[in-house]
Amino acid sequence: MALVYITRKEHFNAAHKLWNEKWSEEKNFEMFGKCANPNWHGHNYTLFVTVKGIPEPETGYFVNLKALSSLIRIKITDPLDHKNLNLDVPFLKNMQSSCENVAIAIWKELVDDIKKIGGDLHCIKLYETENNYVEYFGE
Repeated sequence: MALVYITRKEHFNAAHKLWNEKWSEEKNFEMFGKCANPNWHGHNYTLFVTVKGIPEPETGYFVNLKALSSLIRIKITDPLDHKNLNLDVPFLKNMQSSCENVAIAIWKELVDDIKKIGGDLHCIKLYETENNYVEYFGE
């Protein structure tokens, strides 16, 4: 039996600000640059969710891609799309909304539910810009 990896690609647009309340304005701008803009800034994120499993002989697949797409939409893209990551998203409350932390939070939101639809979460890849992305493989 062969282990197979399949990836679903999704998009969302969101605003955020990187800011540490414990620091001065000067230190925040030194550390975060434009990302510390007091009036927020936004990204067109691209999300890749990779799951792994062994295909079932009867269907030829291990996870129904419609179910995976629906799960990602309900748990991730609907809550994040056209939102302020610092203010509007319950699963991101009280954390720095860096690409790294958002990828980890997305993993935590999906990992258990993906098992229920027939796969194991392998990787979250989140592009914040065309040049910068994060990959997270769990803890």
